[in-house]
Amino acid sequence: MAQVINTNTMSLNAQRNLSTSGSSLATTIQR
Repeated sequence: MAQVINTNTMSLNAQRNLSTSGSSLATTIQR
C-alpha cells in the first residue's frame, strides 16, 4: 500500500513539474 501511495505522489509531482515547465516554455515562446 505504501508503494502505491509513493508512486501516486511521484506521478503527481511529475505532472506538476511538467505543467509548470510547459507554462514557462509557452511564455518564453510568446515573447
